[in-house]
Amino acid sequence: MTRHKLSTFILLCCLWISPTALFAQTVTTDEQTQAIAGAMAALDDFMRTFNNRDMPAWAATLNYPHVRFASGNVSVWQSAEEFARQSTFANLAAIGWDHSHWLSREAVLVSAGKVHINTVFQRFNNQNESIGTYESLYIVTRDAQGKWGTQARSSLAP
Repeated sequence: MTRHKLSTFILLCCLWISPTALFAQTVTTDEQTQAIAGAMAALDDFMRTFNNRDMPAWAATLNYPHVRFASGNVSVWQSAEEFARQSTFANLAAIGWDHSHWLSREAVLVSAGKVHINTVFQRFNNQNESIGTYESLYIVTRDAQGKWGTQARSSLAP
């Protein structure tokens, strides 16, 4: 994804997910630290439940509506129940996937209730051999109940 397309994507997601993105926000260092910690913990849960192939638990790590940009498609799920009906793990098993790991995660835009995180993750087969490395942008939000979860993700992974 070119820098221009990535910038456009980020802007559109900010406007779509948080209309208040149009207004200047003052965020203290403590609020930033807490937001980043909450978002990173949500991504830890995301990866743990994903690797456990626990679809209901994985769906619970997301905030809804949840949006994914990948493989030239935009997918939107309105609820955890809708998300959990996917055949994600069968599709990944077909390409030899066994587990994944974060290689890097960098918070690049932070507010008290939303963190944009540039990530790189790697997929592995059951011999712990890499089968792919992918860059992604995750937008992790805090919902009205205070739960941090991935709201949107854009990946170069298939």
